[in-house]
Amino acid sequence: MDLQIDQLRTLVAVVDHGTLDAAARELQLTPSAISQRLKALESSVGQVLIRRTRPARPTEAGQVILRVARQMLVLNDHVGRELAGTESAGVTTIPIVINGDSLNTWALTALARVDPELRVAFEVLRADEAHSVELLRNGSVMAAVTSVADPVPGCSVRRLGTMAYRPMARPSFVDRWFGDGPTVAALSVAPVVVFDRDDTLQDRYLRRRTRRRLTPPRHFIPVSADFARAIALGLGWGMIPPQQSAEFEASSELVEFDPPVHVDVPLYWQQWKLHTPVLDRLADAMISTAAQELTVARPTPARRGA
Repeated sequence: MDLQIDQLRTLVAVVDHGTLDAAARELQLTPSAISQRLKALESSVGQVLIRRTRPARPTEAGQVILRVARQMLVLNDHVGRELAGTESAGVTTIPIVINGDSLNTWALTALARVDPELRVAFEVLRADEAHSVELLRNGSVMAAVTSVADPVPGCSVRRLGTMAYRPMARPSFVDRWFGDGPTVAALSVAPVVVFDRDDTLQDRYLRRRTRRRLTPPRHFIPVSADFARAIALGLGWGMIPPQQSAEFEASSELVEFDPPVHVDVPLYWQQWKLHTPVLDRLADAMISTAAQELTVARPTPARRGA
């Protein structure tokens, strides 16, 4: 099998940009040249690598080659940097996936700590921490903040810390809905704010608190900062980490209505087993920043509801 760097670059461009035309614009080639490179790569591998859908998606075999392609491109950039020197080196793009709450609290600080002399550009995708490993597995990203401790094949994993989510609400909301405390009856009807349909934190709290499956009215607010603001405005209650709630608590816009009950989410850094200065520095920045910013909370048994 002869994997040529230009063909691998083409595969990555088609997957990242979704169409052959978009990949052609990115690589400054004609769509015909893009199609010919893909066909040559598929002929070399002996399998179809791209589903010609909109957007284009890698096949199972394509996911394997896509992971290899991204690794080879990073290594190619690293070699070019070593030979040419930093001044004339190109920019290395690293696709990573981070959950919304980490993005809104500590992760951007970590990215900003990566030495700019490395000339790295980050393509950050947002996905729930429990679903991010799929993007690692299919080759879409090279690293991820995830709640999954088991390493994806070909990846290393390191513990980052724990985000402890507490049930929070506006004081007037607590007075209206939880005058007798967060009882089963109250939690059954009190509106709740949920990030999106993949967000299970509120349901985990409800099951832990009541030992039942409750279906209160739900507002879906799929932006991390707006999620906390919606709760502070009294739209409903929700689970918020202290990194997000501190400002609202200081201004008395939010209170914790069911201490000491909380839901802990352990976070891990998973990345491909590929040692380059860029990836190593990125890992160091993420891990050291998380150590400073994340709460390492011990699980607390929840009380049964009334």
